[in-house]
Amino acid sequence: MAGVLRADPLWVETFTGLRMKQFERLLKVVRERGGDGPRIGRPWCLPLADRVLVAAVYYRTNLTMRRLAPLFGVSPATVCRVIQRLRPLLAPEPASRPVDAADRLWIVDGTLVPVRDRKVGASSRNYRFSANVQVIIDADTRLVVATASPAPGDRADAHVWRDSCLPEQCQDVTVLGDGAYINTGLVVPHRKRPGRPLPADEEADNAEHRQVRARVEHAIGRLKNYKILRDCRQHGGGLHHAVRAVAHMHNLALAA
Repeated sequence: MAGVLRADPLWVETFTGLRMKQFERLLKVVRERGGDGPRIGRPWCLPLADRVLVAAVYYRTNLTMRRLAPLFGVSPATVCRVIQRLRPLLAPEPASRPVDAADRLWIVDGTLVPVRDRKVGASSRNYRFSANVQVIIDADTRLVVATASPAPGDRADAHVWRDSCLPEQCQDVTVLGDGAYINTGLVVPHRKRPGRPLPADEEADNAEHRQVRARVEHAIGRLKNYKILRDCRQHGGGLHHAVRAVAHMHNLALAA
C-alpha cells in the first residue's frame, strides 16, 4: 500500500479516523466502482489512493479546497475535481437486506445538518439553515443500516420518515423511534396525558426504550466526528453523498 499511497500512511489514521486496513477496504470499493476510469483527457496528478485520501480527509476535517491543496501538493481546482468525481463512489448503495432482518431491532432518528444550499435546507429549530437527515442503525451492531435523502430542516421527523424510502426498507422489521414518530407504525414511548401520570409498567417501558434508543444518538454523534456533517458546503446531491460516505466509513471503522 505504501508504494501506491504517496502521502505518509500516518495521515490515514490521523486525518480520516480509519486504520490502514480499513482504508484499503475503502479504496477497494472505490476501485471496484470505477474510480480509476474511464481515463479520458489528462491523467490525474495523484494516484487513486491519494485521491481517495483527499476525499476522506475533506469529509473528516471539512477543510476548504484552498487549505487542502497544499497538503497534497496540488491546486484547489484539482481537489475540487477529485471530490466531485469520487463523492458518489464513496457512497455505495445500502447493503442488501439481511435474511434475518425480521429478527433484528433497528433504531431511527433524525438529525439536523447545517447546509449552505438553499434548495436543500430550511431555517430550523437549531437557528441554522439546515437539512433533516434520517439515520437507521442496527441496535446490536451499531452499524448504519440506511439513510434517507436530506429533507428541509423545518419538516418534522414523522413527515420526513413517511416521504422517504425508509418505510419500504423496514417492512417486517421492529424499528424504534422517539415521540416524534407517533402514528408512523414505529415503536415509540408511551405518551403522558395531561393530569394523568403513566402507570408504573409504562414508565418502566419508557425507561428501557430510552436506554436502547440512546444507541442511535451515540451513533449520530460518531458520524458527526466527520465535520462535513457540522457545516456542509456541498450543493445539490453533495450532502446526500456525504452522509452515505460518512456512514460507509463509520461502518468500516466499527466493523473491523
